[in-house]
Amino acid sequence: MSRPLRIQYPDAWYHVMNRGRRVDAIFRGNKDYIAFIKLLKETADLWNLRISAYCLLKNHYHLLVQTPDANLSRCMRHINGVYTQRFNKAHQIDGQLFRGRYKSILIDADSYLLELIRYIHRNPIKAGIVKHIEKYPWSSHHGYLSDAKKWDWLNKDLVLSMFSDNRRLSIKRYKEFVSKKSSEEINAVLGKKNLPSTLGSDGFIDWVRRTFSGKKRHLEVPESKSLVPDVKKIKAVVCKSYDVGEEALTFTRRGITNEPRNAAIYLMRHLRVDSLVEIGREFKVAKYSSVSSVIERMKTKIAKNRRMKTRIERLKEEINMSQEQT
Repeated sequence: MSRPLRIQYPDAWYHVMNRGRRVDAIFRGNKDYIAFIKLLKETADLWNLRISAYCLLKNHYHLLVQTPDANLSRCMRHINGVYTQRFNKAHQIDGQLFRGRYKSILIDADSYLLELIRYIHRNPIKAGIVKHIEKYPWSSHHGYLSDAKKWDWLNKDLVLSMFSDNRRLSIKRYKEFVSKKSSEEINAVLGKKNLPSTLGSDGFIDWVRRTFSGKKRHLEVPESKSLVPDVKKIKAVVCKSYDVGEEALTFTRRGITNEPRNAAIYLMRHLRVDSLVEIGREFKVAKYSSVSSVIERMKTKIAKNRRMKTRIERLKEEINMSQEQT
C-alpha cells in the first residue's frame, strides 16, 4: 500500500512527532539533546523552516513548525536522517533509530496555534518528568521567556504578538497561559492512537477538503501545480473585491499601503507553490525580500485584525469556487 500524500502548501503549520523504534531512547544523554537542537537550527537556516516550539523527551519529540516553502517532507527527511547518522556515530551503533516515518497534523493556526504551543511545552509535566515546565531544559519554553540572541532562531514573535503588542506584557501573558492545563479537546485529540491528519475549525477543514481532495496537490506530484488556482483568477477575484483595476496590483509608493496588492501577494503564496521571485515578477517587486516582508505583514494583520481575516477567508472561498467551476 502506498503511503498517503501529505498536504503541503506555503506557510502551512504542522504539529510533528516521531518516536524511537520499539519505543527505544532517541536521546541517551545531554549531548544527544544538544545535538538535536543544533540540527533544528541548521534545518531552520538551510531549508527555511520556521520552528515555533519543540519538546524533546527520552524516546520521542514534538515540533510545531511552519513551512514558507511548502517543504515539510524535505525538512523532516533532513532532520530524521541526519540525526540518525549522528546518533549512530556517537554511540557506535548501526541501523534504524526511529520507528518509521514521522507523524504530522496540519494545523489551523488561527484556532489552535496557542493551544499546541501550550500542549508541547507542558509535555514533560504530562509525562510525569517535572512538576513545573521551567524545570525542564529540553524544550523551547525557555526561549519564550528570554530576549537572548541565542534564541533568535526560534520563530516566537508571531506567537507572542498574539498575547500583546507589548513585549514584556506578551511574555507575562504567555507564562500565565502555559501555567494552565491544556484543553480537554487537545488532550483528547492528541491522545488518540490514530491521529487526525488535520486539526482546525469546521471552516478550515472544509477549505482543506475543497482545495486538496481528489487533487492531491503536493510538491512530490508533478502535475500538482496545474491544479492550484490560476494567477489570473486570484488577481481577478481580488480586483473585484476591492473594486480596482489590475494595474492597481503593481502600484507602489513609499509610505502608502497597497492593500489589494498585498492581499493578492499573500493569496498567491498561500494558495500556490510559487517562489518569492516568481511572485515578485508577477507584481513588479524587484526584491524577493520585499515580497517576504509583505507576506509577513499580512499574516500579522490577519492574526490581529478580524476584518482582514474575514476578507481573506472570503477571497479564498471565491477563488476556490472559481477554480472548481473551470
